[in-house]
Amino acid sequence: MMLIDGELTAGEGGAAGQWIESHDPATLAPVGRVPAATAGDVDRAVQAAARAQIAWKGRSVWERAALLRALAAAIQTRGKEILELEARDTGNTLAKLQADIQIAAGYLEYFAGLGSELKGETIPATAQGLHLTLREPYGVVARIVPFNHPFMFAAAHLAAPLMAGNAVVVKTPETSPLTGVILGELCREVLPRGLVNIIHGHGNPAGDALVRHPLVRRIGFTGSVATGLAIQRAAAESSVKHVTLELGGKNPFIVFPDADLDRVVDMAVAGMNFSWAGQSCGSTSRVLLHESIHDEIVERVAAKLSALGIGNPLSLDSEMGPVNSARQHERVLGFIASAKADGARLVSGGGRPPGESFAKGYWIQPTLFAEVQPTMRIAREEIFGPVMCALRFATEEQAIALANDSDYGLTAAVWTRDLPRALRVMRTLDAGTVWINTAGQHYVGSPFGGWKDSGLGGEECLEELFSYSQTKAVHAFA
Repeated sequence: MMLIDGELTAGEGGAAGQWIESHDPATLAPVGRVPAATAGDVDRAVQAAARAQIAWKGRSVWERAALLRALAAAIQTRGKEILELEARDTGNTLAKLQADIQIAAGYLEYFAGLGSELKGETIPATAQGLHLTLREPYGVVARIVPFNHPFMFAAAHLAAPLMAGNAVVVKTPETSPLTGVILGELCREVLPRGLVNIIHGHGNPAGDALVRHPLVRRIGFTGSVATGLAIQRAAAESSVKHVTLELGGKNPFIVFPDADLDRVVDMAVAGMNFSWAGQSCGSTSRVLLHESIHDEIVERVAAKLSALGIGNPLSLDSEMGPVNSARQHERVLGFIASAKADGARLVSGGGRPPGESFAKGYWIQPTLFAEVQPTMRIAREEIFGPVMCALRFATEEQAIALANDSDYGLTAAVWTRDLPRALRVMRTLDAGTVWINTAGQHYVGSPFGGWKDSGLGGEECLEELFSYSQTKAVHAFA
Protein backbone atom coordinates (compact mmCIF):
# COMPACT_ATOMS: atom_id res chain seq x y z
CA MET A 1 0.00 0.00 0.00
CA MET A 2 0.93 3.67 -0.36
CA LEU A 3 0.94 6.23 2.43
CA ILE A 4 -1.03 9.29 1.31
CA ASP A 5 -2.29 11.90 3.76
CA GLY A 6 -1.84 9.60 6.73
CA GLU A 7 -3.77 6.70 5.20
CA LEU A 8 -2.51 3.42 3.79
CA THR A 9 -4.22 3.18 0.44
CA ALA A 10 -4.11 1.49 -2.94
CA GLY A 11 -4.94 4.85 -4.53
CA GLU A 12 -6.31 5.33 -8.00
CA GLY A 13 -3.66 3.00 -9.42
CA GLY A 14 -4.64 0.04 -7.24
CA ALA A 15 -8.35 0.66 -7.77
CA ALA A 16 -7.75 0.54 -11.53
CA GLY A 17 -5.85 -2.76 -11.22
CA GLN A 18 -2.43 -1.17 -11.76
CA TRP A 19 -0.07 -3.11 -9.52
CA ILE A 20 3.67 -3.78 -9.55
CA GLU A 21 4.54 -7.40 -8.84
CA SER A 22 7.79 -8.01 -6.98
CA HIS A 23 9.73 -11.25 -7.41
CA ASP A 24 12.68 -12.67 -5.51
CA PRO A 25 15.65 -12.24 -7.89
CA ALA A 26 17.25 -15.39 -6.46
CA THR A 27 14.34 -17.72 -7.23
CA LEU A 28 11.84 -15.66 -9.29
CA ALA A 29 9.18 -16.55 -6.69
CA PRO A 30 6.57 -13.83 -6.06
CA VAL A 31 7.25 -11.81 -2.91
CA GLY A 32 4.48 -9.20 -2.94
CA ARG A 33 2.95 -6.36 -4.87
CA VAL A 34 2.32 -2.63 -4.53
CA PRO A 35 -0.10 -0.29 -6.31
CA ALA A 36 1.33 1.79 -9.12
CA ALA A 37 0.57 5.45 -8.44
CA THR A 38 -1.19 7.58 -11.02
CA ALA A 39 -0.55 11.29 -11.55
CA GLY A 40 -3.66 11.86 -9.43
CA ASP A 41 -2.18 9.82 -6.57
CA VAL A 42 0.98 11.89 -6.77
CA ASP A 43 -0.99 15.13 -6.65
CA ARG A 44 -2.89 13.98 -3.56
CA ALA A 45 0.38 13.05 -1.85
CA VAL A 46 1.95 16.41 -2.64
CA GLN A 47 -1.13 18.37 -1.59
CA ALA A 48 -1.23 16.44 1.72
CA ALA A 49 2.45 17.18 2.29
CA ALA A 50 1.91 20.88 1.61
CA ARG A 51 -0.87 21.04 4.20
CA ALA A 52 1.14 19.17 6.82
CA GLN A 53 4.24 21.25 6.24
CA ILE A 54 2.60 24.46 7.48
CA ALA A 55 2.27 23.14 11.03
CA TRP A 56 5.59 21.28 10.87
CA LYS A 57 7.44 24.47 9.98
CA GLY A 58 5.99 26.05 13.12
CA ARG A 59 7.43 23.36 15.41
CA SER A 60 10.71 23.96 17.20
CA VAL A 61 13.80 22.05 16.15
CA TRP A 62 13.56 20.21 19.48
CA GLU A 63 10.06 18.95 18.70
CA ARG A 64 11.15 17.86 15.24
CA ALA A 65 14.19 16.13 16.68
CA ALA A 66 12.12 14.17 19.19
CA LEU A 67 9.93 12.77 16.41
CA LEU A 68 12.91 11.88 14.24
CA ARG A 69 14.37 9.96 17.17
CA ALA A 70 11.05 8.22 17.71
CA LEU A 71 11.04 7.13 14.07
CA ALA A 72 14.61 5.83 14.45
CA ALA A 73 13.53 3.74 17.44
CA ALA A 74 10.48 2.42 15.58
CA ILE A 75 12.70 1.30 12.69
CA GLN A 76 14.88 -0.63 15.09
CA THR A 77 11.91 -2.48 16.54
CA ARG A 78 10.96 -3.86 13.11
CA GLY A 79 14.52 -4.31 11.89
CA LYS A 80 14.42 -8.09 11.48
CA GLU A 81 11.21 -7.97 9.45
CA ILE A 82 12.59 -5.19 7.24
CA LEU A 83 15.84 -7.04 6.62
CA GLU A 84 14.26 -10.34 5.61
CA LEU A 85 11.80 -8.64 3.26
CA GLU A 86 14.51 -6.49 1.70
CA ALA A 87 16.79 -9.49 1.11
CA ARG A 88 13.96 -11.27 -0.73
CA ASP A 89 12.98 -8.15 -2.66
CA THR A 90 16.47 -7.02 -3.74
CA GLY A 91 18.79 -10.04 -3.70
CA ASN A 92 21.15 -8.23 -1.29
CA THR A 93 22.75 -10.49 1.30
CA LEU A 94 21.24 -10.49 4.76
CA ALA A 95 24.59 -10.36 6.54
CA LYS A 96 25.53 -6.99 5.04
CA LEU A 97 21.97 -5.64 4.96
CA GLN A 98 21.95 -5.50 8.74
CA ALA A 99 24.06 -2.36 8.55
CA ASP A 100 21.33 -0.60 6.54
CA ILE A 101 18.95 -0.59 9.50
CA GLN A 102 21.65 0.92 11.71
CA ILE A 103 22.53 3.51 9.06
CA ALA A 104 18.90 4.55 8.57
CA ALA A 105 18.27 4.93 12.29
CA GLY A 106 21.67 6.52 12.79
CA TYR A 107 21.09 9.26 10.23
CA LEU A 108 17.73 10.12 11.76
CA GLU A 109 19.53 10.47 15.10
CA TYR A 110 22.41 12.40 13.53
CA PHE A 111 20.27 15.01 11.81
CA ALA A 112 18.03 15.28 14.87
CA GLY A 113 21.12 16.46 16.69
CA LEU A 114 22.02 19.02 13.99
CA GLY A 115 18.77 20.98 14.24
CA SER A 116 20.29 23.81 16.27
CA GLU A 117 22.84 24.39 13.48
CA LEU A 118 20.12 25.80 11.21
CA LYS A 119 21.50 29.25 11.97
CA GLY A 120 21.49 32.48 10.06
CA GLU A 121 23.93 35.36 10.30
CA THR A 122 23.95 38.99 11.34
CA ILE A 123 25.51 41.43 8.90
CA PRO A 124 26.91 44.84 9.95
CA ALA A 125 25.49 46.55 6.87
CA THR A 126 24.41 49.81 8.55
CA ALA A 127 24.73 51.38 11.97
CA GLN A 128 21.00 52.10 12.16
CA GLY A 129 19.40 48.80 11.13
CA LEU A 130 19.43 45.14 12.02
CA HIS A 131 20.48 42.97 9.06
CA LEU A 132 20.22 39.21 9.37
CA THR A 133 19.53 35.98 7.53
CA LEU A 134 17.23 33.09 8.37
CA ARG A 135 17.18 29.53 7.09
CA GLU A 136 13.68 28.46 6.08
CA PRO A 137 12.32 25.27 4.48
CA TYR A 138 11.35 24.85 0.83
CA GLY A 139 7.98 23.29 1.65
CA VAL A 140 7.50 19.96 -0.11
CA VAL A 141 10.55 17.83 -0.95
CA ALA A 142 10.60 14.87 -3.35
CA ARG A 143 13.00 12.03 -2.60
CA ILE A 144 13.37 9.40 -5.34
CA VAL A 145 14.98 6.16 -4.16
CA PRO A 146 17.15 3.58 -6.02
CA PHE A 147 16.80 -0.21 -5.91
CA ASN A 148 20.14 -1.12 -4.33
CA HIS A 149 19.43 0.12 -0.77
CA PRO A 150 15.72 0.97 -0.93
CA PHE A 151 14.89 1.06 2.77
CA MET A 152 18.08 2.74 3.90
CA PHE A 153 17.93 5.46 1.27
CA ALA A 154 14.23 6.12 1.85
CA ALA A 155 14.46 6.32 5.65
CA ALA A 156 17.88 7.94 6.09
CA HIS A 157 17.16 10.68 3.58
CA LEU A 158 13.96 11.70 5.32
CA ALA A 159 16.13 13.07 8.11
CA ALA A 160 17.63 16.25 6.64
CA PRO A 161 14.52 17.57 4.86
CA LEU A 162 12.28 16.90 7.87
CA MET A 163 14.75 18.46 10.30
CA ALA A 164 14.91 21.57 8.11
CA GLY A 165 11.10 21.92 8.35
CA ASN A 166 9.96 20.38 5.07
CA ALA A 167 7.38 17.70 4.30
CA VAL A 168 8.45 14.81 2.07
CA VAL A 169 7.04 12.64 -0.70
CA VAL A 170 9.10 9.50 -1.27
CA LYS A 171 8.94 7.48 -4.47
CA THR A 172 10.16 3.90 -4.04
CA PRO A 173 12.03 1.98 -6.78
CA GLU A 174 9.76 0.01 -9.04
CA THR A 175 11.86 -3.19 -8.86
CA SER A 176 12.25 -3.34 -5.04
CA PRO A 177 9.46 -1.33 -3.42
CA LEU A 178 8.22 -3.61 -0.65
CA THR A 179 10.06 -2.29 2.41
CA GLY A 180 8.68 1.14 1.50
CA VAL A 181 5.33 -0.22 2.71
CA ILE A 182 6.79 -0.88 6.16
CA LEU A 183 8.36 2.57 6.23
CA GLY A 184 4.92 3.98 5.42
CA GLU A 185 3.41 2.10 8.34
CA LEU A 186 6.07 3.44 10.70
CA CYS A 187 5.71 7.03 9.50
CA ARG A 188 1.93 6.77 9.93
CA GLU A 189 2.40 5.63 13.54
CA VAL A 190 5.05 8.18 14.56
CA LEU A 191 4.79 11.35 12.47
CA PRO A 192 2.03 13.94 11.95
CA ARG A 193 -0.56 13.11 9.31
CA GLY A 194 0.57 13.89 5.78
CA LEU A 195 4.10 14.93 6.73
CA VAL A 196 5.65 11.95 4.94
CA ASN A 197 3.89 10.37 1.97
CA ILE A 198 5.21 7.26 0.23
CA ILE A 199 4.20 6.37 -3.29
CA HIS A 200 5.15 3.47 -5.56
CA GLY A 201 5.11 3.44 -9.30
CA HIS A 202 6.95 3.69 -12.57
CA GLY A 203 9.12 6.60 -13.64
CA ASN A 204 6.31 7.64 -15.91
CA PRO A 205 3.72 8.63 -14.79
CA ALA A 206 4.54 8.64 -11.05
CA GLY A 207 8.13 9.90 -11.02
CA ASP A 208 7.53 12.39 -13.79
CA ALA A 209 4.42 13.82 -12.12
CA LEU A 210 6.28 14.18 -8.83
CA VAL A 211 9.25 15.97 -10.37
CA ARG A 212 7.03 18.32 -12.38
CA HIS A 213 4.57 19.14 -9.59
CA PRO A 214 4.52 22.92 -9.02
CA LEU A 215 4.46 22.54 -5.22
CA VAL A 216 7.66 20.48 -5.24
CA ARG A 217 10.53 22.96 -5.21
CA ARG A 218 13.27 20.67 -3.87
CA ILE A 219 14.21 17.26 -5.31
CA GLY A 220 16.78 14.75 -4.10
CA PHE A 221 17.56 11.79 -6.33
CA THR A 222 19.90 8.81 -6.04
CA GLY A 223 20.30 6.65 -9.12
CA SER A 224 21.62 6.54 -12.67
CA VAL A 225 23.00 9.40 -14.72
CA ALA A 226 20.35 8.87 -17.41
CA THR A 227 17.51 9.21 -14.89
CA GLY A 228 19.24 12.17 -13.23
CA LEU A 229 19.37 13.98 -16.57
CA ALA A 230 15.70 13.18 -17.19
CA ILE A 231 14.81 14.61 -13.76
CA GLN A 232 16.74 17.80 -14.49
CA ARG A 233 14.95 18.23 -17.80
CA ALA A 234 11.49 17.56 -16.38
CA ALA A 235 12.07 19.84 -13.40
CA ALA A 236 13.30 22.68 -15.61
CA GLU A 237 10.25 22.39 -17.84
CA SER A 238 7.96 22.87 -14.84
CA SER A 239 9.48 25.60 -12.67
CA VAL A 240 12.73 26.63 -11.01
CA LYS A 241 13.66 23.83 -8.58
CA HIS A 242 16.65 22.94 -6.43
CA VAL A 243 17.80 19.50 -7.56
CA THR A 244 20.57 17.43 -5.99
CA LEU A 245 21.77 14.23 -7.62
CA GLU A 246 23.83 11.33 -6.28
CA LEU A 247 24.56 9.41 -9.45
CA GLY A 248 26.85 6.76 -10.85
CA GLY A 249 30.56 6.15 -10.82
CA LYS A 250 33.34 4.40 -12.70
CA ASN A 251 35.65 4.64 -9.76
CA PRO A 252 39.43 4.13 -10.00
CA PHE A 253 41.37 2.04 -7.48
CA ILE A 254 45.00 3.08 -8.06
CA VAL A 255 47.75 0.80 -6.76
CA PHE A 256 51.44 1.77 -6.70
CA PRO A 257 54.08 -0.94 -6.24
CA ASP A 258 55.02 0.11 -2.69
CA ALA A 259 51.49 -0.47 -1.34
CA ASP A 260 50.56 -3.18 1.19
CA LEU A 261 49.56 -5.75 -1.42
CA ASP A 262 47.80 -8.08 1.00
CA ARG A 263 45.56 -5.22 2.04
CA VAL A 264 45.15 -4.16 -1.59
CA VAL A 265 43.80 -7.57 -2.60
CA ASP A 266 41.31 -7.63 0.27
CA MET A 267 40.09 -4.09 -0.32
CA ALA A 268 39.91 -4.41 -4.11
CA VAL A 269 37.25 -7.05 -3.54
CA ALA A 270 35.61 -5.28 -0.58
CA GLY A 271 35.49 -2.00 -2.51
CA MET A 272 33.41 -3.64 -5.24
CA ASN A 273 30.50 -4.22 -2.82
CA PHE A 274 29.79 -7.78 -3.92
CA SER A 275 27.25 -8.07 -1.09
CA TRP A 276 25.10 -5.89 -3.37
CA ALA A 277 26.32 -7.85 -6.43
CA GLY A 278 28.44 -4.83 -7.31
CA GLN A 279 25.31 -2.67 -7.57
CA SER A 280 26.73 0.34 -5.77
CA CYS A 281 27.63 3.74 -7.20
CA GLY A 282 30.81 3.86 -5.10
CA SER A 283 32.16 0.49 -6.24
CA THR A 284 35.83 0.69 -7.25
CA SER A 285 35.36 -1.14 -10.53
CA ARG A 286 38.45 0.18 -12.37
CA VAL A 287 41.56 -1.31 -10.76
CA LEU A 288 44.59 0.62 -12.06
CA LEU A 289 47.72 -1.41 -11.37
CA HIS A 290 51.37 -0.49 -11.79
CA GLU A 291 52.85 -2.75 -14.45
CA SER A 292 55.34 -4.28 -11.98
CA ILE A 293 52.54 -5.72 -9.79
CA HIS A 294 49.73 -6.06 -12.33
CA ASP A 295 49.96 -9.81 -12.95
CA GLU A 296 50.32 -10.70 -9.26
CA ILE A 297 47.35 -8.61 -8.15
CA VAL A 298 45.13 -9.85 -10.98
CA GLU A 299 45.91 -13.47 -10.08
CA ARG A 300 45.31 -12.93 -6.35
CA VAL A 301 42.08 -10.97 -6.83
CA ALA A 302 40.78 -13.64 -9.22
CA ALA A 303 41.45 -16.33 -6.62
CA LYS A 304 39.59 -14.31 -3.99
CA LEU A 305 36.62 -13.82 -6.33
CA SER A 306 36.48 -17.54 -7.07
CA ALA A 307 36.24 -18.22 -3.34
CA LEU A 308 33.36 -15.79 -2.69
CA GLY A 309 30.33 -17.53 -1.23
CA ILE A 310 27.53 -17.04 -3.72
CA GLY A 311 24.16 -18.20 -2.49
CA ASN A 312 20.79 -17.61 -0.88
CA PRO A 313 20.64 -13.94 0.22
CA LEU A 314 18.77 -14.99 3.39
CA SER A 315 21.72 -17.12 4.54
CA LEU A 316 24.18 -15.33 6.81
CA ASP A 317 26.94 -17.34 5.11
CA SER A 318 26.26 -15.85 1.68
CA GLU A 319 28.68 -13.17 0.52
CA MET A 320 26.88 -12.38 -2.75
CA GLY A 321 23.40 -12.83 -4.13
CA PRO A 322 21.87 -12.23 -7.57
CA VAL A 323 21.56 -8.93 -9.38
CA ASN A 324 18.31 -7.09 -8.84
CA SER A 325 16.16 -7.71 -11.91
CA ALA A 326 15.86 -9.21 -15.38
CA ARG A 327 16.75 -5.85 -16.89
CA GLN A 328 19.87 -5.57 -14.73
CA HIS A 329 20.85 -9.17 -15.52
CA GLU A 330 20.60 -8.54 -19.24
CA ARG A 331 22.54 -5.28 -18.93
CA VAL A 332 25.46 -6.82 -17.04
CA LEU A 333 25.70 -9.81 -19.38
CA GLY A 334 25.72 -7.37 -22.28
CA PHE A 335 28.77 -5.62 -20.85
CA ILE A 336 30.53 -8.94 -20.35
CA ALA A 337 29.87 -9.87 -23.98
CA SER A 338 31.09 -6.45 -25.10
CA ALA A 339 34.33 -6.83 -23.13
CA LYS A 340 35.02 -10.20 -24.73
CA ALA A 341 34.31 -8.81 -28.19
CA ASP A 342 36.64 -5.86 -27.55
CA GLY A 343 39.51 -8.20 -26.67
CA ALA A 344 39.64 -7.96 -22.88
CA ARG A 345 40.86 -11.13 -21.17
CA LEU A 346 38.31 -12.85 -18.95
CA VAL A 347 40.19 -13.90 -15.82
CA SER A 348 37.33 -15.18 -13.66
CA GLY A 349 33.54 -15.44 -13.68
CA GLY A 350 31.68 -14.19 -16.70
CA GLY A 351 28.38 -16.02 -16.49
CA ARG A 352 25.83 -17.88 -14.39
CA PRO A 353 27.35 -19.92 -11.54
CA PRO A 354 27.23 -23.70 -12.06
CA GLY A 355 24.75 -25.82 -10.16
CA GLU A 356 21.03 -26.53 -9.96
CA SER A 357 20.45 -23.85 -7.30
CA PHE A 358 21.48 -21.16 -9.79
CA ALA A 359 19.42 -22.42 -12.72
CA LYS A 360 16.72 -19.83 -12.04
CA GLY A 361 17.15 -16.25 -10.95
CA TYR A 362 19.39 -13.36 -11.94
CA TRP A 363 22.74 -14.87 -11.00
CA ILE A 364 26.09 -13.68 -12.35
CA GLN A 365 29.48 -14.79 -11.06
CA PRO A 366 31.87 -12.17 -9.69
CA THR A 367 33.82 -11.29 -12.79
CA LEU A 368 37.28 -9.88 -13.50
CA PHE A 369 38.70 -8.77 -16.84
CA ALA A 370 42.36 -7.95 -17.51
CA GLU A 371 44.16 -6.44 -20.51
CA VAL A 372 41.43 -3.80 -20.51
CA GLN A 373 42.07 -0.72 -22.64
CA PRO A 374 40.74 2.69 -21.58
CA THR A 375 38.71 3.03 -24.79
CA MET A 376 36.65 -0.13 -24.12
CA ARG A 377 33.02 0.20 -22.97
CA ILE A 378 33.81 -1.88 -19.90
CA ALA A 379 36.36 0.77 -18.85
CA ARG A 380 34.17 3.78 -19.57
CA GLU A 381 30.55 3.01 -18.67
CA GLU A 382 29.10 2.17 -15.29
CA ILE A 383 28.05 -1.49 -15.33
CA PHE A 384 26.40 -1.51 -11.88
CA GLY A 385 27.07 -5.19 -11.46
CA PRO A 386 29.70 -7.66 -10.21
CA VAL A 387 32.31 -6.87 -12.86
CA MET A 388 35.82 -5.45 -12.30
CA CYS A 389 38.36 -4.45 -14.90
CA ALA A 390 42.15 -4.21 -14.47
CA LEU A 391 44.24 -1.66 -16.39
CA ARG A 392 48.03 -1.21 -16.42
CA PHE A 393 50.02 1.99 -15.89
CA ALA A 394 53.75 2.72 -15.92
CA THR A 395 54.04 6.18 -14.33
CA GLU A 396 52.26 8.31 -11.77
CA GLU A 397 51.24 10.73 -14.52
CA GLN A 398 49.74 7.92 -16.57
CA ALA A 399 47.81 6.63 -13.54
CA ILE A 400 46.31 10.08 -12.95
CA ALA A 401 45.39 10.48 -16.61
CA LEU A 402 43.70 7.06 -16.66
CA ALA A 403 41.81 7.80 -13.44
CA ASN A 404 40.50 11.13 -14.70
CA ASP A 405 39.68 9.88 -18.20
CA SER A 406 36.01 9.46 -17.34
CA ASP A 407 32.75 11.38 -17.42
CA TYR A 408 32.24 10.26 -13.81
CA GLY A 409 33.82 11.66 -10.66
CA LEU A 410 32.31 10.01 -7.60
CA THR A 411 35.07 8.17 -5.70
CA ALA A 412 38.69 7.15 -6.09
CA ALA A 413 41.19 5.18 -4.02
CA VAL A 414 44.98 5.60 -3.89
CA TRP A 415 47.26 2.90 -2.50
CA THR A 416 50.87 3.75 -1.59
CA ARG A 417 53.12 3.95 1.48
CA ASP A 418 54.62 7.17 0.05
CA LEU A 419 52.58 9.88 1.81
CA PRO A 420 53.78 12.79 -0.39
CA ARG A 421 52.80 10.77 -3.46
CA ALA A 422 49.41 9.91 -1.93
CA LEU A 423 48.65 13.57 -1.23
CA ARG A 424 49.97 14.68 -4.61
CA VAL A 425 47.81 12.18 -6.50
CA MET A 426 44.79 12.87 -4.30
CA ARG A 427 44.86 16.55 -5.22
CA THR A 428 44.82 15.80 -8.94
CA LEU A 429 41.90 13.35 -8.94
CA ASP A 430 38.50 14.49 -10.24
CA ALA A 431 36.39 12.84 -7.56
CA GLY A 432 34.13 13.95 -4.74
CA THR A 433 35.56 11.35 -2.33
CA VAL A 434 39.14 10.06 -2.27
CA TRP A 435 40.29 7.21 -0.04
CA ILE A 436 43.99 6.71 0.75
CA ASN A 437 44.99 3.15 1.65
CA THR A 438 41.36 2.16 2.13
CA ALA A 439 38.16 2.12 0.07
CA GLY A 440 34.41 2.04 0.28
CA GLN A 441 33.69 3.56 3.67
CA HIS A 442 31.29 6.42 4.39
CA TYR A 443 31.89 8.51 7.49
CA VAL A 444 29.10 10.37 9.29
CA GLY A 445 29.55 14.10 8.94
CA SER A 446 31.78 13.85 5.87
CA PRO A 447 30.09 14.85 2.59
CA PHE A 448 29.45 12.16 0.01
CA GLY A 449 28.72 13.34 -3.50
CA GLY A 450 30.15 13.38 -6.98
CA TRP A 451 31.82 15.65 -9.48
CA LYS A 452 31.16 15.80 -13.22
CA ASP A 453 28.37 13.40 -14.25
CA SER A 454 28.39 11.73 -10.84
CA GLY A 455 26.12 14.33 -9.36
CA LEU A 456 25.44 17.60 -7.58
CA GLY A 457 25.57 18.27 -3.85
CA GLY A 458 26.98 16.56 -0.78
CA GLU A 459 24.96 14.30 1.52
CA GLU A 460 25.42 12.66 4.93
CA CYS A 461 26.69 15.90 6.49
CA LEU A 462 25.73 19.43 7.59
CA GLU A 463 25.78 20.50 3.94
CA GLU A 464 22.87 18.16 3.28
CA LEU A 465 20.82 19.75 6.06
CA PHE A 466 21.52 23.25 4.76
CA SER A 467 20.59 22.19 1.23
CA TYR A 468 17.01 21.62 2.36
CA SER A 469 16.68 25.24 3.50
CA GLN A 470 16.50 28.58 1.75
CA THR A 471 18.15 31.78 2.93
CA LYS A 472 15.91 34.74 3.73
CA ALA A 473 17.56 38.13 4.26
CA VAL A 474 15.87 40.49 6.75
CA HIS A 475 16.57 44.23 7.08
CA ALA A 476 14.87 45.93 10.05
CA PHE A 477 14.84 49.58 11.10
CA ALA A 478 13.12 51.17 14.06
